[in-house]
Amino acid sequence: MPTKTLLIPTPDGQADAFAAFPDGGGRHPGVLLYMDAFGLRPVLEKMAQDLAEHGYYVLVPNVYYRHGPTPVVELPEHIGADDRPALFGKLMPLVKSLTPDLVLRDAAAYLDFLTTQPEVAAGPVATTGYCMGAVLAMRTAAAHPDRVAAVAGFHPGALVTDAPDSPHRLVSTLTAEVHLGLAVGDLSPEAITDLDEALAKAGVEHVIETYPDTVHGFTMADTEAFNPAALRLHWDRLLPLLTRTLTSA
Repeated sequence: MPTKTLLIPTPDGQADAFAAFPDGGGRHPGVLLYMDAFGLRPVLEKMAQDLAEHGYYVLVPNVYYRHGPTPVVELPEHIGADDRPALFGKLMPLVKSLTPDLVLRDAAAYLDFLTTQPEVAAGPVATTGYCMGAVLAMRTAAAHPDRVAAVAGFHPGALVTDAPDSPHRLVSTLTAEVHLGLAVGDLSPEAITDLDEALAKAGVEHVIETYPDTVHGFTMADTEAFNPAALRLHWDRLLPLLTRTLTSA
């Protein structure tokens, strides 16, 4: 499985990134994969490689690049409950620094870079993300409806807030098909209703599904939240979505 480490030009510098794509040459549909709050690390590189095996070029940028290259925050090999307080003390300032304006500046740069790679096929791409990455994936798709045909988010962050630019208030521009795989308790019942109604009103084909017996972070094998059955369910939902919406290689 070919992989690359790359530098993506952005209006604010260069974002380091990881890419994985199939063997054998040719051009493949593109997927922009947004990291969770812990950052770009081996478990996400493995996720990209696993997805690439199904025929996709997968780009995973370090969205914290303004604060330095990967690893921006040093992580233990396995992130346990005891590690979280100290880690989030370092990570939350980075998360909060990603304002919607910066997210959209970066999103345009990431899409420009992804779609001009020689291994990437012409046509729309998909965005997918984990934790806060689900929010970034949704914002990217809403801002670029002509370029994004599918959005997937797993154990998402704050998709429904009181802010005027809450992601659920932006879905009227979406043309992508959406799948959201929630952990138990990720969103309140009221937030799920608000998000579902917003997507339905916009005419967006979508599924919002709570994966059973899960906690936030269930796809990440390097954390205590990991749930192997839920990770398999995530693939069972993500891969058909990409098959339906992206041009075959």
